[in-house]
Amino acid sequence: MQFTREEYRESRLRHYRNYVNLNEPHEELEKECLEVAKGGKFYEFQQNTRAVKPTVVHFQLRNLVWATSKHDVYFMHISSIQHWSPLKRVVTEVLNAARPILPESEAQRRTSNWQYMGRQVQISTMCVKNNLLVAGGFQGEMVCKFLDRPGVSHCSTITYDANAITNAVEIYEDISGATRLMTSNNDAVVRVFDIERFEVQQKLNFPWPVNHTSVSPDNRFVVVVGDSVEGYVMESHSGKTFATLRGHLDFSFASAWHPDGYVFATGNQDTSCRLWDVRNLSSSFAVLKGHIGAIRSLRFTSDGRFLAMAEPADFVHILDVYQDYRRCQEIDIFGEIAGISFSPDTEALFIGVADRTYGSLLEYNRCHANTYHDMLS
Repeated sequence: MQFTREEYRESRLRHYRNYVNLNEPHEELEKECLEVAKGGKFYEFQQNTRAVKPTVVHFQLRNLVWATSKHDVYFMHISSIQHWSPLKRVVTEVLNAARPILPESEAQRRTSNWQYMGRQVQISTMCVKNNLLVAGGFQGEMVCKFLDRPGVSHCSTITYDANAITNAVEIYEDISGATRLMTSNNDAVVRVFDIERFEVQQKLNFPWPVNHTSVSPDNRFVVVVGDSVEGYVMESHSGKTFATLRGHLDFSFASAWHPDGYVFATGNQDTSCRLWDVRNLSSSFAVLKGHIGAIRSLRFTSDGRFLAMAEPADFVHILDVYQDYRRCQEIDIFGEIAGISFSPDTEALFIGVADRTYGSLLEYNRCHANTYHDMLS
């Protein structure tokens, strides 16, 4: 090699250019950021597989890796959604959007609102949860597949707006326990669908394109962020604005709720993640800083112990919630980050690396050496 890893890292830090929509000064933001101690070891490297090659189509949308268990990981590869089994070390194609997509049954074909029946879909985002896979497309498409059924269950164009891209998909359970599906689109509309007939149950209109939404664990609130320095907390039942979020300097593309239902996080192109508490939304209670780029993906572990925040390239930060986010494990890699996902049992963290030559999936396993200390902390 012509240079060491340290030299290459220094070069990347020096030459990487973060994409911004608004070029605001960051002096005050820097003063707000928490001082975080690095060196934490919460998740330990387990394996890296180059059999998995995640890809990114839209540079701002990085929710393209989903783990439904520590043995089941879904990711996007070009125009295909694939499944990786770390146990069997086998990749299986689940949905091929390069081929014309049709619902499996004739009845589903009649109910699907598919303007160009059988067309291909350029996938922009995805979500896999509750045995349901949903892919969003660049032309406002939504493709839904139940993992335990053959074929595609539903495909439709949810908006014919000229600016139609589906930016994010959220699968969640409503207060009755029924699974619901929420889409965020560039037409400035958030839509809620049932999964029995995939009909729109609710529409929320906003003054700017919506990039991401997250529903609170108790179903009371929805966090909405998009092409604005502001964000909203909405009452999920009434659709009314509960609070306006102020503090970010650019557009936001990520949000996530802590399982306690009070705290949530927002990720922004100003290279920061802000932490909020619904009991006092006059300002964020903490600001976390990235290294080189926007915070494009956020995930809390299901037990609430850790928050992972991913930059567009090279860095994933795991923060210890129990230590007030002041202790961090920094995962330092090289390559674009397609997505991050904790397994539901919190035992594994998966990081998709999108690179034409060295694309791969990294797996980290939770450390348990300090189990007694964890119980006391």
